[in-house]
Amino acid sequence: MIALIPSIPFLSFLVLALFGHKLTRKEAGYIGAGSIGIVALLTFIVATGFIKTLPQVKSYSVIVWEWINAGNLKANISFSLDALSLVFCFVITFVGFLIHVYSIGFMAKDEGFSRFFAYMNLFIGAMLILVLADNILLMYLGWEGVGLCSYLLIGFWYKEPTNDYAARKAFIITRIGDTAMIIGIFILFLSFGTVNINELMQQASEKWVTGSSIAVFTAALLLVGALGKSAQLPLQTWLPDAMAGPSPVSALIHAATMVTAGVYLIARTHVLFSLAPVIQSAIAIIGALTLLIAGFSALAQHDLKRILAYSTISQIGYMFLALGVGAWSAAVFHFMIHAFFKALLFLGAGIVILVLNEEHDIFRMGGLRKKMPVVFITFLIGSASLSALPLITAGFYSKDQILWYAFSSQSGSLVLWLAGIIGALLTALYSFRMIFITFYGEAKTEPVFKPGKIMTVPLIILAVLSLVGGFVELPASIGNIHLFSNLVDNTLPVVVAKGGENQEFLFQLLSALIALTGIYFAYLIYFKKPALSEPFSHSRINKFFEKGWGFDKLYDILFVKPIVWFSVIDKNDFFDWWSIGISRLAILLNRLLSITQNGKLRWYLMSFAIGIALILTYMLSK
Repeated sequence: MIALIPSIPFLSFLVLALFGHKLTRKEAGYIGAGSIGIVALLTFIVATGFIKTLPQVKSYSVIVWEWINAGNLKANISFSLDALSLVFCFVITFVGFLIHVYSIGFMAKDEGFSRFFAYMNLFIGAMLILVLADNILLMYLGWEGVGLCSYLLIGFWYKEPTNDYAARKAFIITRIGDTAMIIGIFILFLSFGTVNINELMQQASEKWVTGSSIAVFTAALLLVGALGKSAQLPLQTWLPDAMAGPSPVSALIHAATMVTAGVYLIARTHVLFSLAPVIQSAIAIIGALTLLIAGFSALAQHDLKRILAYSTISQIGYMFLALGVGAWSAAVFHFMIHAFFKALLFLGAGIVILVLNEEHDIFRMGGLRKKMPVVFITFLIGSASLSALPLITAGFYSKDQILWYAFSSQSGSLVLWLAGIIGALLTALYSFRMIFITFYGEAKTEPVFKPGKIMTVPLIILAVLSLVGGFVELPASIGNIHLFSNLVDNTLPVVVAKGGENQEFLFQLLSALIALTGIYFAYLIYFKKPALSEPFSHSRINKFFEKGWGFDKLYDILFVKPIVWFSVIDKNDFFDWWSIGISRLAILLNRLLSITQNGKLRWYLMSFAIGIALILTYMLSK
C-alpha cells in the first residue's frame, strides 16, 4: 500500500496526458480529483495501521525495483514510511484532494482543463516520491520533479508573457539551490558509499566530528537547496511572481507542499545539521530575517495573492526558525497547520478574484462581507489562524510553540524570540488589513456570479481544520496534550526547554496580546480611521517594502546586467568566428552539392558516366 501512494497519481497523470483530449471535462475531473481522493484514503488506512505499531516499529520500507547498480552506486526505487513522512503524506494527499475538488469548479471554463489536472497529479506524485524516498537520490528525483511541475503550473496560462517570465524565474532561482544540493549529495556518497538516507545519517554521526569542515560544508550545501525550494533569504524572490499561476496552484504548490520541501529536507537530515551547529544557527537567523522582511513586504502589497505569497515566505521563516533552534516537531506541526489555513486563504482569494472578474487589487474590492458570506467567514477564520488568534485557532498553538522554543531551547535566544514576536505583530496587522479592505467598506467592484458548492465546501472543511487542528498539541498550561509531538518524536529528536511551565504561560500571554494588538491596529488604521494609513501608503519606505526590499533590482544589477553585458561584448570572439566559419563552410558545401541534385535525369547519367570514366582511367593507369 505504501508503494501505491505515489504510484496512483502518476497513473492518473498518464491517463490524462495521453487521453485527456478525448475525455469530457466531467471525466477528466473525476480522474484528476478522484485519484487523489483514493490516495488520501490509502494514506489514512496506512496511517491507522502504522500508528498501531508504534513505538515497537518506527518505520516501514518497501523496495519496488532496482533502479541503479553501477559500481559502488546502488539505488532502488524504494519507499520508507515513518512519522515524519506520514505527516507530510497526510497534508499532501488530504489538502491536495480538497484543492483538486475546488479546481473542478475554478477551472471549469478553462480550455486547458485536462492538461491542468495532468500537471497537478504529476506534481502530487513527485511530491510523494520526495517525502517517501528512502534514498537521497530518489528524493532528489522527486525534488526536481516538483520543480518541473512548478514551472509548468506557474506558466500554465502561457499565452501571457508575464506568466512565462514568472515560470522561468521560479525555475532558474530554484536551480541555484538544486545545484548546491546535488553537490552535497555527491559529497555524502563519496564519503560513505551509499545513498540510503538512514545509512548516511548513521555513518555521518559515527565518522564525522561535530563542527568538522566537511560536515559544515555539506550541511551548507543542503541548506542552500532548502533555501531555494522554500523561498528563504536570499532566494525568496521567485515566490511572489509565482502568483501568476491559477489560484489552486498557489494553494497546492506555494502554500501546502512544494515550498515546505526545504523544511522536510532539513528535518529528514537533522543529524547532519546537528553535526554542523554553525549552519543550524544560520538556519534560525535566516528564518528570523526572512519572516521579518516578508512580513513588512506583505503589509505594503495591493495584490491579494501577493499578500498571501509574502505571508507564505514569512510563515516558512517561522518553520526555519524552529528548525534552527532544534524544535523539530514544532516546525513540522506549524507546517501542517499552515497548510490548512494558507490553502484556505489562497482558495478563498481565488474565488474573490474570479467573481470580481479577475480583479486582484484589494483597494478595488470592498463590501464583499454580505455578498459572499461563506467566503467571508471562512476567509476570516483562515486570517485569524494565520494571525494566531489565541485559544480558538490552530495557528495560535503552532506559532506559540515556535515562539516559546525560540527563547527556551538550548539554541534559542531573546533576539530570536523578539524577531518572532515582531513578525507575529506584523502577521496580525497585514492579515486583518486584508480582511477590512477586501470585505468591509464600500463595494468598488460588483461580483459577476456566486461560487458553487464544489468550490465552497473545501473552504468549509479547511476552515474547520484551521480551528480545531491545533488541539492535537496543547501546552501544559492549557491542556497538556502532545499527540502530535509524541508521534513525530518517534522520528525526530525531542527538544528540551530551559524554562518552566509558569514562564511558558507568561510567553503565551505575551504572544496572545501581540496578536490581539495587531488585529486592533488593523481595525483602527484600515477600518475605523483609514486616513491614518495614508502617510505610510504614499511613503518611500512603503514602496521599498512593496518591491520586496529591492532584492530583484539588486540581483538585476549584480548578476543579470553584467552577464548580459559580457554576452554582448563576447558575441564575436574567436570561438564564435570559428563556429561561424565552420557553419559557412557547411552552407557552401551544401550549395555545391545541391547543384548536382537538380532533378534532371540527363545530368545524373552524365555524372555517372564521368565518374565511371574517371575510375576506369585511374585503375588502368595503375
